[in-house]
Amino acid sequence: MGIIRAAINAVGGGLADQYFESYEAGPMSDTTVMTMGVRTDRNDKRGSNRKGTANTISNGSLIHVYPNQFMMLVDGGQIIDYTAEEGYYEVDNSSMPSLFNGELGDAVKETFRRVAFGGSTPLSQKVYFINTQEIKGIKFGTPNPINYMDEFYNAELWLRAYGYYSIKITDPIKFFFEAIPRNATSVDINDINDQYRSEFLNVLGTALNKMSADGIRISHVASHGVELSKYMSEALDEDWEEKRGFVVQSVGIASISYDEESKKLINMRNQGAMLSDPSIREGYVQGSVARGMEAAGSNANGSMMGFAGMGMGGNVAGGFMGAASSTNAAQMEQQRREAEQKAQQGWSCSCGQTGNTGKFCSNCGKPKPAPAGSWKCPSCGSENIGRFCGECGTKKPEAAKCANCGFVPADGSAPKFCPECGKPFAG
Repeated sequence: MGIIRAAINAVGGGLADQYFESYEAGPMSDTTVMTMGVRTDRNDKRGSNRKGTANTISNGSLIHVYPNQFMMLVDGGQIIDYTAEEGYYEVDNSSMPSLFNGELGDAVKETFRRVAFGGSTPLSQKVYFINTQEIKGIKFGTPNPINYMDEFYNAELWLRAYGYYSIKITDPIKFFFEAIPRNATSVDINDINDQYRSEFLNVLGTALNKMSADGIRISHVASHGVELSKYMSEALDEDWEEKRGFVVQSVGIASISYDEESKKLINMRNQGAMLSDPSIREGYVQGSVARGMEAAGSNANGSMMGFAGMGMGGNVAGGFMGAASSTNAAQMEQQRREAEQKAQQGWSCSCGQTGNTGKFCSNCGKPKPAPAGSWKCPSCGSENIGRFCGECGTKKPEAAKCANCGFVPADGSAPKFCPECGKPFAG
């Protein structure tokens, strides 16, 4: 009881002359995960199926399997035979199961052995098709904000995420028995996704917490879809693939939003970072003075009253504003002197040339050496000294380390073999 490959020369233009009944998958969209096979020759009076059940497969029928489809021949809820390879197949109830695995491997064959048909004569054979291409465009969104500890801001922040994810069915037989409702003739992923979406969102919170622990800034979460997919896969794949036969293929975040308290904290931190620059602080001071004069000129009681008020207020605030401007001016002058001194000193090249000020030696053309302890950002390529990249915020990578003796290369690289112990370097 099974299927055999149909000869190519027998299924050409004379298909109807060779086989009484032929079947293929019903309508299958990008989000269809399963559909029953339908007859393609329903008006052919020579067919042997006369009982009114048009989708019951009789012996000798032809089944057409298209790319990215997994076909199962089922009787009484149990699988008789299957194929993951495109082509034409003839139903032969006198043969043993053929089991064409295609690229799915032996795991599917093992699943088949656990649910295989017992061996009695088939009575109501039907054919089902599972979509094995990537199922895309599955929406998700966090109904409540998710906690995110951001090391850059040194604060507990809260975010909402909205986007799409995709799955891929890796064990169609397991998926058919564990995820598909009984007696269904066609199933869309959105018809059965409520449970999976709930599980996905639970794991999404865990994945975001892991990204937080890895030092990824909250504002960069949306651009780290690859890492998020990896985190989600690590958390979900073992459970989903083992129990239901599918895995997370990719995750795309369409938007990230923050709650009001998180917005205030981020804005306060950014303003503080800007005001650490004395030139920006001085601009803020001068802007405050200008706004005060503008408000005085538009005083409803007359501009003279407004300027009189400014004079009285100036006696109080003038000392502070003057002190602030003096401090800003002193710091800007200090920065200017340090920049001039640095430019005059330059850097020395290994060839002996001193006073270089550009990125390359003026004598031999060698590039300027990186500062001691600096590291190159894997995301944007800029040189950095601290724990995070000054350009994109990426966390400094962990130093490569020999798994055998613990040797750490000075340049942070990971050679194929450890120069200390000679063992393969895996750090």
